[in-house]
Amino acid sequence: MSAKKTFVKPEDVETQVFDWGRLSWLSEPLVTQAERFSCGVVTLEPGKGHERHNHPYSEEILYVIEGKGLQTVELPSGTLEKEITAGELVHIPTAIYHSTINSGDELLKMIAIYAPFGPEAELRKMDGVHIEAAQNG
Repeated sequence: MSAKKTFVKPEDVETQVFDWGRLSWLSEPLVTQAERFSCGVVTLEPGKGHERHNHPYSEEILYVIEGKGLQTVELPSGTLEKEITAGELVHIPTAIYHSTINSGDELLKMIAIYAPFGPEAELRKMDGVHIEAAQNG
């Protein structure tokens, strides 16, 4: 494992690039040696997004920094669908199916947090992912 980072910028870490967006994990075991969660910056281009999926062992928080998107969360009580905008937080319980699509004309930028960590490592293994090395290695 590499040396633990305490202060981290997006250019300090690798970026996972997909056809639907980019993720830079600022805190995860590989970066900060975090023990209970991961945290990253997600950027989605207009019209793009992360289609319906779930995280079987982690809950997730999304916090919108800029832009707007269509968020769907399939709770046991029913499916919620809402436009999300800057300053809004979305909590997605463990194993709940959800999707996030950029519904605006500009970038949708969010903070994503998983507890416990793990989904960020699974994304790294997905078909179609391209890993861009850290700029400040």
